[in-house]
Amino acid sequence: MARYTDPVCRLCRRAGEKLFLKGERCFTPSCAIERRRRPPGEHIPRRRRSSDRGLQLREKQNAKYIYGVLERQFRKYYEEALKHPGVTGHHLLQLLERRLDSTVYRLNFADSRKQARQLVLHGHFVVNGRKTSIPSYRIKPGDVITWRPNEANKEYVRQLTAGIPRRPIPGWISLDITILAGQVLALPEPSDIDTGIDTRLIVQYYSR
Repeated sequence: MARYTDPVCRLCRRAGEKLFLKGERCFTPSCAIERRRRPPGEHIPRRRRSSDRGLQLREKQNAKYIYGVLERQFRKYYEEALKHPGVTGHHLLQLLERRLDSTVYRLNFADSRKQARQLVLHGHFVVNGRKTSIPSYRIKPGDVITWRPNEANKEYVRQLTAGIPRRPIPGWISLDITILAGQVLALPEPSDIDTGIDTRLIVQYYSR
């Protein structure tokens, strides 16, 4: 399974903005953007204005970085979104948000989507009572996501879930803090997604 293995802080520096890929670290002075705002690598001082194509590419790349998917998988999401009636960008974000690793992150069970992906891969979660270790598993309304039996009593789970919810829970899912269980109430709406991604630029990029 292909995945990005280099330092994720380089992605934020390349994008020139915080993509919040490292959870709590992004809110501290240790954040790479706070310490070094220049893109990684050697630079020749010059002023360049991004073309329309460049802006579209950057927005597409940022979306890939945020959700932790590579180009081939991201393109498949776009092609699937294109088949749905309505706004293609809305359906694209909806498909990305419905990934199991993204939903685990939204439930505050992990500090970042990368950490959520790792927890899912290691089989720490069950969906509707069945162990699920596929980060791209697509959740649907009515699904219940919980930690694997007896996991909630382990020290690392207690540390991860201490202070929940640390981030706002979107309206399309609910969280029962007492039993650390989340339920999918509906499909995510654009107002529930706070990534700041301009999907119009992504659609324009793939439409050319």
